[in-house]
Amino acid sequence: MGSFDVNNIFSLSGDPAAFLEACLHTSRWQYRENPVYREWCQLTGADPAKCKTLVSIPALPISFFKSREVVSGQFQPEVIFESSGTTQQLASRHLVKTVELYRRSFREAFRLFYGEVTEWCILGLLPSYLERQYSSLVMMVDELIRASAHPNSGFYLYDHQQLSDVLQQQEIKGQKTLLIGVTFALLDFAASHPQQLVHTVVMETGGMKGRRKELTRAEVHRLLTEGLGVTSIHAEYGMTELLSQAYSKGEGRFRCPPWMKVLVRDEEDPFSVKQSGRGILQVIDLANRHSISFIATEDVGQVFGDGSFEVWGRLDNSDIRGCSQLVV
Repeated sequence: MGSFDVNNIFSLSGDPAAFLEACLHTSRWQYRENPVYREWCQLTGADPAKCKTLVSIPALPISFFKSREVVSGQFQPEVIFESSGTTQQLASRHLVKTVELYRRSFREAFRLFYGEVTEWCILGLLPSYLERQYSSLVMMVDELIRASAHPNSGFYLYDHQQLSDVLQQQEIKGQKTLLIGVTFALLDFAASHPQQLVHTVVMETGGMKGRRKELTRAEVHRLLTEGLGVTSIHAEYGMTELLSQAYSKGEGRFRCPPWMKVLVRDEEDPFSVKQSGRGILQVIDLANRHSISFIATEDVGQVFGDGSFEVWGRLDNSDIRGCSQLVV
């Protein structure tokens, strides 16, 4: 198979053949180097060496991140990301070999979807990095805040009035601004400080369970567009177990960077996987070279023919997890 440099994934340009080749190489390498993945493949009778298509590559159930160390190769992790949750729940743990790989992944993805980060003022409606340093989301936003180098970029979770004042200052200046936050915190802010934003992108990162009455995505976006005066609500799709993110610029339709792809599997038959359709989402993240790049999630949704996808929710028996617990 020859050598494979994980940094090569950032030069992928959307060519299906090149992506498939990178996936086949990665799955075979991870089969050799990842004991948990190899054990799962052997139990299910799957052999990555015989796979020739994306949908045939076996995916590891995401729940293994709660009970096992999912690593490919031997290394001392630079950081261990942990999912948010209550004390009654097992947290997922993602052992990250090098933070620089994660940093490059989210900065390259941000640039692809939104341009250079230095053009933005970034306001986080999230706990600060010092409070939640094991959150991959908080680390990402912290790094983007630092990279923006804008004097007003920062975390504003606990001071809605100051956040409102900063937003108005940026609006007057015509400064491109990103307001990124967990869903319930954005809803609280929109209710307490309604305003008309023109130069600001509002981005929700999910997170409603256990915090307030469950709302549909359409209801959430209606409340946010009405309260903050924007025409659409952007969204980020990521998780503790991934090192890449997909983004939606409206209507909950997510798109992936070229080194990430979402497939869909049948809810009744977990081994029936397709490139499009409705069912349970399966994520390929080539930035996850040193853990596992093929993950069977517990998210239900739809993948469209162009590779974009929607997330409708989680399986009923899956844990409450994710961004809604960040500020518990």
